[in-house]
Amino acid sequence: MSKSIQRVQTGVRIEKRLLKVLKALAEQLDMSLGDLLEGMALHCFEGKTPFQEETLRKIALLKEVYGLDLVAEDSHRLEEAQTDE
Repeated sequence: MSKSIQRVQTGVRIEKRLLKVLKALAEQLDMSLGDLLEGMALHCFEGKTPFQEETLRKIALLKEVYGLDLVAEDSHRLEEAQTDE
């Protein structure tokens, strides 16, 4: 049974290569980026893995394509580079 929800627009800052991988994965899975992020968060909140082996292989390839070398251990140790604008 479907549940009725209300979505809101948000302005979230996210690491550039990570966003590229997430967008490409959403495209591969034929879903919106928002749907992908909601699903990932809901799985993680329940301590469940959001992806099966085939999807994890796709993610590994996309990480390679976009040069994403970050891992979970890096998550709270990231420092934003200073840019000259």
